[in-house]
Amino acid sequence: MASGLAASEPPLNGCLSTPGENEYPSGFPRSICDEVPKEKYLCSNCKNVLNKARQTVCGHRYCLANNKDIVCTKCKEEDSNDEADTSLLTHDQFFNDAAINKEILDLKVHCANQGCPWRSTLKDFEEHQSHCEHALIPCNIGCGVMVQRKTLATHLESGCPKNKSTCASCSSVLTPRELKNHSCSNPGVKRATKADRRLKNTQPAGSRKKEPCVFSDIGCPFKGNPDKVKEHESTCHAGHLQLLLDVTKDFQQTLSSPAQPSPKFLHPVLSTASLVSQTEPDIETDGGNPGTTDKVFSLQDDLVELVAGQQLDALQQRVQVMENIISALNREVEKNQISVFALERDHYSSQQIIQCLESKVEELQERLLMKEMLITSLQQSINAQQDVCFDGTFLWRVCDASLKMREAASGQRISQYSPAFYTARYGFKVCMRLYLNGDGVGKGTHVSLFFVVMKGEYDPILSWPFRHKVTFFLIDQNQREHVIDAFRPDLSSASFHRPVSDMNVASGCPLFCPLSKMRSPKHAYLKEDTVYIKCVVDTSS
Repeated sequence: MASGLAASEPPLNGCLSTPGENEYPSGFPRSICDEVPKEKYLCSNCKNVLNKARQTVCGHRYCLANNKDIVCTKCKEEDSNDEADTSLLTHDQFFNDAAINKEILDLKVHCANQGCPWRSTLKDFEEHQSHCEHALIPCNIGCGVMVQRKTLATHLESGCPKNKSTCASCSSVLTPRELKNHSCSNPGVKRATKADRRLKNTQPAGSRKKEPCVFSDIGCPFKGNPDKVKEHESTCHAGHLQLLLDVTKDFQQTLSSPAQPSPKFLHPVLSTASLVSQTEPDIETDGGNPGTTDKVFSLQDDLVELVAGQQLDALQQRVQVMENIISALNREVEKNQISVFALERDHYSSQQIIQCLESKVEELQERLLMKEMLITSLQQSINAQQDVCFDGTFLWRVCDASLKMREAASGQRISQYSPAFYTARYGFKVCMRLYLNGDGVGKGTHVSLFFVVMKGEYDPILSWPFRHKVTFFLIDQNQREHVIDAFRPDLSSASFHRPVSDMNVASGCPLFCPLSKMRSPKHAYLKEDTVYIKCVVDTSS
């Protein structure tokens, strides 16, 4: 039945038949795919799913080709009247189609073996088939029967017709199960006594045609010429041991109940003992004959050794069966070891790739961080450029003025600088410095505002010292009364000479605006917690 199932099962890999001159090895059967495979995944020759797809110069795909030149079947179908050799393909006209192979290996498939629940992708299919427990495989002894891999051991032990052993007693060829229940003893055969043997030996030499076995005293019926007898005695140990075992059992029963001897004890051993007592008058014949008893006990010791030998033979037969099973299992283990080694190699390769990718990711993260810092710097520069003016006029918006005034009064931050601006497109670079709690003579009573000349990009081509009039405005946000103060630079002061550091010492108006006026509700100098200060540099003067 197993072989019938195997015959109906299509091969999962390889050719459906021996590949001929114009044939390709067959691919994977379409029946294992969860969905109907697309036409581009099928071999142009065997119509199965491509196995190690190769693309030809004419654009058609085939399974891995054999060594001989072949004819492209697709080209002949498309142009059957073409008698030229344009459809003849040689080995150098095949190219590995890596892209289609990758798509094919990702197809969802299932195991075609009956009862197997396995499902995965096609790239794992061949590995699964090599150790699928439901796969039909031939018996490794060669009986021709196909069995499932998981039942191979049971088949070898109890069902394989070729897994047989020979009975040492009767030379019968038996299966392990038959050998376990086999008994070649023949209790119906009449066992000859030692006395009968002696009587036979007293006959004339001419009347003896066949010699009996040496174990004829205990029931062995074999007779033959000396060579046959010797061969029989050397090969039929198990049968002789069985006869000796029967004698021993009867003797043990007799010893356990001497007052009431069992009818079974009317055995050749007793017959021999009585015959010896009758024919040898120098031996006592009463109930306790010591000579006969010694012989019986000696025979018992020999029988124990022979029974042990018989058990050893039985164990050896079982060991032989187990060795056959172990041999089959070893082959499966070797296959699994090969698969494990392949997986270990793949794992090692994957680890190497992962380490390489991790190092690349770290390098890219560092680059990304540097680029983010650069972008931030550029953004700040752009923002700074947006606030820069080049006409000598700058309006400074001071937010959170109340908080900054408290910080100035407490000494946490006594002053702050405005963004830089230019008196012209290529003019002086300047800024303002504000003391919200005053500085110098105006500390604690006035808001102090100073003008600062900074080190600029165009200082080498400018005329020094700085000579232009500077005007400060504190804007009334109700547009009623602005606070205005102006001054002309002291040309002898270092504050207006060409800077040698980032900026010169500030100079300007320490009594710019009284604090009481700044906070007065009659004016809108401080409105919505914001102050507007304007600086105008008169470059015409």
